[in-house]
Amino acid sequence: MPGDLRGPGVRVVRQSPFSNLLTAPNAVSKCEMKGSDDRYQLASDNTAGICPEALAALEQANVDAASSYGDDRWTRRVREQIRELFEIDCEVYLVLNGTAANALALAQLCQSFHSVVCHQLAHIDTDECGATEFFTKGSKLLLIGGPNGKIDLDQAAMILARQPELHSHKPKVISVTQATELGTVYTPAEIGTIGEFAKRHGLFVQMDGARFANATAKIGCAPKEISWRAGVDVLCFGGTKNGLAGTELIIFFQKDLATEFDYRLKQAGQLQSKMRFLAAQWSAVLTGDVWLRNAQKANRMAQLLAERLHSETGISPLFPVEANSVFVRLESKVENGLRERGWHMYQFVEPDIWRVMCSWSAKESDANDFVSDVVCIRRGLSL
Repeated sequence: MPGDLRGPGVRVVRQSPFSNLLTAPNAVSKCEMKGSDDRYQLASDNTAGICPEALAALEQANVDAASSYGDDRWTRRVREQIRELFEIDCEVYLVLNGTAANALALAQLCQSFHSVVCHQLAHIDTDECGATEFFTKGSKLLLIGGPNGKIDLDQAAMILARQPELHSHKPKVISVTQATELGTVYTPAEIGTIGEFAKRHGLFVQMDGARFANATAKIGCAPKEISWRAGVDVLCFGGTKNGLAGTELIIFFQKDLATEFDYRLKQAGQLQSKMRFLAAQWSAVLTGDVWLRNAQKANRMAQLLAERLHSETGISPLFPVEANSVFVRLESKVENGLRERGWHMYQFVEPDIWRVMCSWSAKESDANDFVSDVVCIRRGLSL
């Protein structure tokens, strides 16, 4: 695995000798900036609305009656579209959110005495309220570090060596976040290296692909190249952050791994009775590569924002801007000024580090307004 993946114009920031990341607590802090004139455009890709294609599909599906619980033409069509997109015969399930997708996929792969290796900033540890542990009935998360949010396989090997026998949780899965929580993207070669590592150690590979679309857009490859062909066994394919309303896919590339998974979904309250309204959205964005264009636009806006911040304010991103997020260090004057002007952002890793996120609906004017406000605040200009 490569070590330092910082790109041009990205300044080196203080790192922890333990993780090769910024010095940080065990969990990511997300203290939201709040202001009187709410401006959520760059707060999160969860704040964006439904993309036009998905919204139109909802309207079209809302005609007459249809079979329930997935026995409908929309759901059947989505499953075929996914098999065509990934070029493999696979099992496909629809769920309502990313937490359910990750937790239930991992529960399908793990017994209660198993463990899951993941990055210390992985969403399954920092932002899902112990859902993995809950649904696996006790599987332990083994946290490791790595630069730019990526798993360090040397650390992974060390932590596996510390779980050698009956008195320890047995490692069963390595979970990879694509794109990472720091907005970086694993290349096909990097995923392939993780896949080979997992195979050598008898592990499954689960991918948290909440922003899989953004990663695919960045690399410009076929989806199979950063999924099953690289050794991924189960992919949680995110739709909510890419223009859909509350729907994700769980894709089992090895069909036998999905045995009785439908029962698990039902028990967890994730078997949607009116499944057509989830499936219709997916079918719409999978048609004509809308899902990819949405991600490409979000990525472009993040690049634009990073470039303008650097050129007009001297603020450089702390991590390579490879997907749709930009992480910056802001002095308190700028942070307070942005809050007063109504901007919402999330704090990550350290108290003065903020994430600026571009969604499928972000506009160039949003980036321009944000940068202009930073410039004005630094010059001491009032609202």
